[in-house]
Amino acid sequence: MAKQVISTAQAPAAIGAYSQAIRAGGMVYISGQIPLDPASGQLVGGDIRAQIHQVFRNLAAVAAAAGLGLDSAVKVTVFLTDLGHFAAVNEIMAEYFPQPFPARAAIGVSALPKGAAVEADAILAG
Repeated sequence: MAKQVISTAQAPAAIGAYSQAIRAGGMVYISGQIPLDPASGQLVGGDIRAQIHQVFRNLAAVAAAAGLGLDSAVKVTVFLTDLGHFAAVNEIMAEYFPQPFPARAAIGVSALPKGAAVEADAILAG
């Protein structure tokens, strides 16, 4: 199966041995996005809501680079350093993902790269 790299300057550049996304077998696998501003490479300021919005904007930018939107998402995984922010994720996610919503897992973790409070990845069909 051939793999195609998906990349965009509209989302944070990969900072390790991975790609922003890979298209393979009719699916697009988007790497975990933390709330980095793609222009500055720095974490966005503000509260958890600002971080959640930036994560979903980053996912949307990578999806767009693949010629898709977040409406093509079939699975999303959200990582939170505080599961107390789960309600905010639910509320904000509904602004970015139309119904029917993708399958989702939310996982509590002790730490995320660069001190982020939230990270999410996605699998898109298309």
